[in-house]
Amino acid sequence: MAQITIYINNDLESKVKEIAHSQEISISKYISTVIEKNINNNWNPNIKKLAGSWSDFPTIEEIRNSNAEDVKREEF
Repeated sequence: MAQITIYINNDLESKVKEIAHSQEISISKYISTVIEKNINNNWNPNIKKLAGSWSDFPTIEEIRNSNAEDVKREEF
């Protein structure tokens, strides 16, 4: 397994340590997981082709200007 040296500021180091500790994993494992998620965050090409394929889907401006009422949330 390869080793990499990185330099981060003290505030970021504290946050990374805190998160890794809360997840009960090593700092190295946490950083590796974050990098892996970001690298592997690719959409399937068939899904990408769907972008913009709904011609009747409202634009963001139409959604924002809508006077429709929100649906009432469920109570727990």
